[in-house]
Amino acid sequence: MNIRPLKCFSQVLVSVLFICLHQACGADDDANDDANYTNYSWNNDDTQIQYWSDYSILPKRCIVYKGVDVIVFSMHEKAGQQCSDEPVGTYKLDVPTFVESYLYQIEDNAENEGVDDYAESANAQYLDCTGVEINGEQFYSQLGCSDTSTAELAVNIYTDNTCETKADSNGYDDANVDVSDIAPPFQKCVGCVVWFDKNDDEIDDQYYDNHRTDSPLCSSAWAYKETCDKKCQRVGMEAVTREGWNSSDKVLLGILGIFAVGLLSGIYRKRQRMTNKNALLEQAAMSAAGMQKSHVVGIATLLVVVITIFAALKMKNVTWAMLLATNLFLFGYMMKLTVEGSEEVGPDGTVIRPDESSDDEDEDDEDDERPGYTPTSVPAVPPQPANNTGADVANGLPSVT
Repeated sequence: MNIRPLKCFSQVLVSVLFICLHQACGADDDANDDANYTNYSWNNDDTQIQYWSDYSILPKRCIVYKGVDVIVFSMHEKAGQQCSDEPVGTYKLDVPTFVESYLYQIEDNAENEGVDDYAESANAQYLDCTGVEINGEQFYSQLGCSDTSTAELAVNIYTDNTCETKADSNGYDDANVDVSDIAPPFQKCVGCVVWFDKNDDEIDDQYYDNHRTDSPLCSSAWAYKETCDKKCQRVGMEAVTREGWNSSDKVLLGILGIFAVGLLSGIYRKRQRMTNKNALLEQAAMSAAGMQKSHVVGIATLLVVVITIFAALKMKNVTWAMLLATNLFLFGYMMKLTVEGSEEVGPDGTVIRPDESSDDEDEDDEDDERPGYTPTSVPAVPPQPANNTGADVANGLPSVT
């Protein structure tokens, strides 16, 4: 038996365990991507960007950070890659300022598209802290983050005229106002400059060059941005939820587990009847790989523990893969023992070979039983006298004339 694949398998198993546990403890791809912004070399935060046509902006989520409703966004330098490149940085900006810049961008797009009857949404009034009377009491309202989703905006209710102290009611401070028409597209890459088809006769020669520098959203967000550090980026990150094991999953887990136990039992019985030669060859292979029987037991125990941990963490794909791989390995090893154990083994572990003489006798018996078979007769030899005299011999010779 070649033990080197088994040793390599154990090393890979331990590595996979640590990687998967690291992911299960809350590692998130989005957070890792955001954290890379510190590696980007930038002169300073006041860098002026001349041509916004090369940039894109990605509104990530709306969160409450240090008591302020802010929108977290990232800026990307390669507009043609749909924000798949490494961001220039990850920043935050208060909700009213960001949304106001977004509305200016919409108005600028309508103007460049030739829309003459553009009208700003009535919900724009909530950009400022505005007094409102609710059930005879004086409150104040302003646009902020929703209590139910980080990808939605809401009109929050405050008790002071500076809109700093929220009026909570059962944990919620949102008014029943639909402001989806002024909400930026969260988790969607937006080009800083939007191009429209233009008739060359209607525009001057400087239009395209000037339009490259025209981006109300990106220029305003860049001017008033604040760095969103790692702690800021972790706020509002949705926890990864995994679907639990349903009834059919549990049944299949039980079947695979019982099958594995049955294979182990069969392997144990076949190893008890293993020939001395095969046992010595397997022991030599294990010694050459630097392993002992205790190591195999330890690897098997570790495998069971790892599969149990993955199953408890509801990591279905990894659990299924490891269970199937384990059963296939055990089945293959059992087939190997079955092929090698086809020879009859004595109590001392040696191979019992059939007796050749008994085979010849069996063949003779079979010939006797064939119909129409008559054994060949052998003529009898007359007995010779025990003591012959010379005269008797002479009498028996023919006469000579």
